[in-house]
Amino acid sequence: MQTSNGPGVDSNANSVNPMHDARYASNPSTMLTKSQAEFWYAIECQGYKELAHSLKMVHDLALYHSDVPFDKAEKSALFDVNLLVEEFQKLGEKA
Repeated sequence: MQTSNGPGVDSNANSVNPMHDARYASNPSTMLTKSQAEFWYAIECQGYKELAHSLKMVHDLALYHSDVPFDKAEKSALFDVNLLVEEFQKLGEKA
């Protein structure tokens, strides 16, 4: 997302949790650690669609039903939550 004055909240420079290029984040040849496997198991047990719905609700409550002003860190965090929503929705469609 581009803002009128330069890079958007989704750029790594503004991220609360800066990350590297996400194209290499899920390498199928790399084995998961025990904690990573437990995390994915918990996500799969909860359900992708259910998690997407819950995260979308939290995102919308914070963005549309709050009088709290947002700075770059909060905008970046909301963008990160929305990114998770979109990815969980994609996973839910495939499942």
